[in-house]
Amino acid sequence: MSTDDKFDAKADELKGKAKETAGRITDDEDLEAEGRVEKAKGSLKQAVEKVKDAFK
Repeated sequence: MSTDDKFDAKADELKGKAKETAGRITDDEDLEAEGRVEKAKGSLKQAVEKVKDAFK
């Protein structure tokens, strides 16, 4: 996993977590859902990169 890929995946995860929290605080269900999706996307990217590393 390259450093850039790690950074991008973690950034997506953190950005999603922030959006999810902001949506929860402001009672904005759409923003909260968007945050959950973005957080999951970041987690999935990390998992894919870890699998790639395992097969190197």
